[in-house]
Amino acid sequence: MAKKKSSHLELVLIQLISDVLEKNGNGALNYKQVSAKLNITDPAGKETILEVLKEQSRKGIFLEPEKGKFKLKDLKTFIIGKVDMTADGSAFVVPEDEFEKDIFVSARKLHNALNGDTVKVYIYAKKSGRKNEGEVVEIITRAKTDFIGVIKISDRFAFVNIDDRKMLHDIFVPLSDLNGAKNGQKVQVSITDWPEGVKNPIGKVTTILGEQGENNTEMNAILAQFGFPLVFPPEVEKEANAIPEEITAADLKGRKDFRETVTFTIDPVDAKDFDDAISFKTLPNGNFEIGVHIADVSHYVIPNSHLDKEAYSRATSVYLVDRVIPMLPERLSNGVCSLRPNEDKLCFAAVFELDKEANIITEWFGRTVIHSNRRFSYEEAQEVIETKAGDYTDEILKLNELAYILRDRKFKNGAISFESTEVKFKLDDTGKPIGVYVKERKDAHKLIEDFMLLANKKVAEFIAKKGKGKQKYTFVYRSHDSPNLENLGNFALFAARFGYKINMKSDKEIAKSLNYLMEDVEGKKEQNVLTQLAIRSMAKAVYTTKKTSHYGLAFDHYTHFTSPIRRYPDVMVHRLLAAYLNNEKSANEEEYEIAASHSSTMEKRAADAERASIKYKQAEYLEENIGNTFMGLISGVTEWGMYVEIIENKCEGMIRLRDISDDFYVLDEKNYCIVGQRKKKKYQLGDEVKVKVKKVDLAKRQIDFILVQD
Repeated sequence: MAKKKSSHLELVLIQLISDVLEKNGNGALNYKQVSAKLNITDPAGKETILEVLKEQSRKGIFLEPEKGKFKLKDLKTFIIGKVDMTADGSAFVVPEDEFEKDIFVSARKLHNALNGDTVKVYIYAKKSGRKNEGEVVEIITRAKTDFIGVIKISDRFAFVNIDDRKMLHDIFVPLSDLNGAKNGQKVQVSITDWPEGVKNPIGKVTTILGEQGENNTEMNAILAQFGFPLVFPPEVEKEANAIPEEITAADLKGRKDFRETVTFTIDPVDAKDFDDAISFKTLPNGNFEIGVHIADVSHYVIPNSHLDKEAYSRATSVYLVDRVIPMLPERLSNGVCSLRPNEDKLCFAAVFELDKEANIITEWFGRTVIHSNRRFSYEEAQEVIETKAGDYTDEILKLNELAYILRDRKFKNGAISFESTEVKFKLDDTGKPIGVYVKERKDAHKLIEDFMLLANKKVAEFIAKKGKGKQKYTFVYRSHDSPNLENLGNFALFAARFGYKINMKSDKEIAKSLNYLMEDVEGKKEQNVLTQLAIRSMAKAVYTTKKTSHYGLAFDHYTHFTSPIRRYPDVMVHRLLAAYLNNEKSANEEEYEIAASHSSTMEKRAADAERASIKYKQAEYLEENIGNTFMGLISGVTEWGMYVEIIENKCEGMIRLRDISDDFYVLDEKNYCIVGQRKKKKYQLGDEVKVKVKKVDLAKRQIDFILVQD
């Protein structure tokens, strides 16, 4: 043990010395100069520095260009990166510099680093044919210190078994830090200490989430795992409750009045936060005035108020299988700001005059007041479209007709249509899934989407064109980069197995062939697998102040303006648009870039939490089906197993290679398949297989299948 510690200490000294030499421009220094820069004044300490310099010069880490003077041989001896943990406890450190290769770190050389931590790694001299290997010398920042798990209490101590499969250490909890937790409960635990050389971190229970397996406990555990608060702080609720519902004459000042214009909302049947409405009027010249009216959240949420700080911190509402965790308190999200029918409501709007071919003749942006005449669910609006009968038939049919034209134009310009499958659950009164179905997207959904896209696009264009070069106005854009060609090439190879061709000659050809594929695949068993893989091959959309295009939509400029009740970037966009319409000077770009980056991070976290809740419900649903067989498609292959998605209910689980008994199977990474070493039988991505549900681990949200072989 002492030897291991000493070796790690030596690495830390190498790192400190390297930092000194690097900061000195890698000019040669003697051991006294290095010691002085490290504030080491005692003779024994200086002697140690000299020994390390000499020893590591012999090993080729430092050079001794002249006697007694040392410099770094290679400035890349250390790298900074993020830890990506593997199932066996080892890890790869992904460097910050995207051009650097990942560094393999064995479990014993991680020195208490955990998944997602930002660390400094010492890179060993590379041996021929071996991967880059290294050792963690410093944990720069912890990705997280709070974890969710089940507590096991004995007479003298307690441990929390962590749910996160990438957290491979139980957390030791002294009995004095249980905070009232009882054996077997699900808790949130915070790491308080982890001495070097000690196997398990030490922590304390911070929140008792409830009894393991109860729906409420498990959903709250997912929220806590991804860092979303379960309640609003009292000062935020107090501020929200103090906002009056009544609209005053002062509130109406400077607003366009649309209360006499036909206006309605179209939302999911169970929605309570209506943040967009559409107004419709036929003009004397035969054109149509269409207003996209968005809840005026920025009128109520004042910068730097408690409400604003909380909304910024959350950055988004979170949609789990059975609940919504709103970005704003219910008083605002379902009340004051929600565009409920038969009530006057304050909005921020994009209003367009369109001709019969959906060409924009005029556009106007500004604050409005509306009075929604009707609240439609998507199903009700769809019925109007299909039967051509019901409330506001003429308006809905004309909007649908114009939406079709806008949609066609968008695809002709190179937009990509990703109709991904949305899995929904039928839940009983306790939240237990009793059925799984796939949500259908029909014309009513697309109608709303197309007018929201139009508003988002035109608001972004309006600001982007307002100022150029140094005169440009700071704004929050929604950016989507063109795909990485290597990733897309891999997807094209996979799609070819189903007979689909991807033309990669240009961005436009890529988009065109992807659209053909998405059209062809609709309704087929491979739709979900192919769509998910296509989406994964694309770049991720992010928020940024940089004026960049949106590849997936084929728009030069795009923003998020239409959902400020559930997204903080939309609130920022409203504020900036209001300021610029008022001829105010450009806002601080750096400040908004930080906020945009934070919003992107939180958006991804919310999506991960949503996926985790779906995974949990899928596992819970299949728990009742252990031993039953299903047909599935191979949706992923790894070195330890293959993922299979059940065709009828879209639940995904894993067949472990060790459980396939007729041969010894290994991963052929290049060809996306698993190959038997003796009989050479192949299982490839997209193959149809029969599986039996072997076991379900609800805590880890894992489903295990067995391959049913003929």
